[in-house]
Amino acid sequence: MSAGAVVGPAVRGRLPPAVYLLSFSLFSMGSAEFLLAGVLPAVAADLRITLSSAGALISAFAVAVVVGGPPLAIVTLRLPRRLTLVVTQAAFAACVAIGMITDAYPVLLVTRFLCGLAYAGFWAVAAVTAIGLVPADRAARASGVVVSGLSLAMIAGGPAGAMLGYFIGWRGGFWAVAAFTVAGAVLTLLALPATGGPREASVRGELRVMRRPRLWAIYAVTLLSTAAYMISYNYLAAFLTGITRIPGIWVPVILTLFGVGAFVGLSIGGRIADRLPTHALLAGALGIAACSVLLAVSARHAAAVVPLVLLLGVAGFVLNPAIYGRVFAIASGAPTLAGATTVSAFQLGISLVPVLAATALDAGAGLIALPWLGAALAVITVGLVLLDRTMSRPLDEGRRRAAGQKRFRPMRTGSWSEDRKASGR
Repeated sequence: MSAGAVVGPAVRGRLPPAVYLLSFSLFSMGSAEFLLAGVLPAVAADLRITLSSAGALISAFAVAVVVGGPPLAIVTLRLPRRLTLVVTQAAFAACVAIGMITDAYPVLLVTRFLCGLAYAGFWAVAAVTAIGLVPADRAARASGVVVSGLSLAMIAGGPAGAMLGYFIGWRGGFWAVAAFTVAGAVLTLLALPATGGPREASVRGELRVMRRPRLWAIYAVTLLSTAAYMISYNYLAAFLTGITRIPGIWVPVILTLFGVGAFVGLSIGGRIADRLPTHALLAGALGIAACSVLLAVSARHAAAVVPLVLLLGVAGFVLNPAIYGRVFAIASGAPTLAGATTVSAFQLGISLVPVLAATALDAGAGLIALPWLGAALAVITVGLVLLDRTMSRPLDEGRRRAAGQKRFRPMRTGSWSEDRKASGR
């Protein structure tokens, strides 16, 4: 079955069920990324390692996503996308299972790295597959739905896995992740239509497209905007208890508000990004800047901070569908490699947050400095979005002129009969 055979529902206003299946699969795999942070002390105690060594398990996953996505995209470029999706999910579930049946820390570290590779490969191909299932004017919305699986993992998957681990041991949550991932792989094999086009893929062609400066401007937007909201989110627990003086029992609830906001932001962004990508990018970046500044200046007032956490999630994630829309518009000839690099840019933005925060805190700045850093990164993001718009204008005008010339092409001969033949009349 070709991709074109399944776009009918999307034309009538609904996305194909396969898009939501891809979102479910990303939710299943992404839950492992957020789950580990919730059970880190239990992991350290069970394996008899230090907390910092246990934290390296998080870093191993993140590093694999950053460095592994683009090479894997090239390796799997000529494979059918459905096959790649099933294989990456199966590999992910197998690595999770191997890590759970061992008590050896080095083995667990290696499996976490391999999980990150499989996760990056799945995410990139899932985004490309989703836009292949819908008309061009719904590409950003489809990619937004897929990425919403990650926000659901943040809201529910990670916390639920940690809660399960509290009752039956820290490994229980990861066994659940493996089971859901296997279910996603089976459903992908059975329900996802085969997408066309892998035979026409060219590694050289994709690499050529990747040299476009506009594409790297969007990658910079991705990296900086992600770091801009994550630098506040990652340290919210300490911020809420240490500065806002909110009792620790309420911290998980407030963190969940960020995830709810992320889901709302993806829903809004998915509906406007196809028509107004620059507006979505600017709204998100300016929203992050405003929320970050307000968090800093009202840090001691819980009545202001709590709703700002929700709004920060909305602003941070309203950009994501537009980012994917811009990437696939600029790099339509290299969707797999471009999508994988987008995933790496997201993860690199997350990975840079501890470095930036540590630099500020080690220099003597307090936790209030972190939202100010987020605001600064968001302002730089605004500049990059405007740069992207400036670079796109000549190309857009050229396309419009070319379309007009094609539509109103003058007759090429002086003979009326020959002109009718030339025009196809």
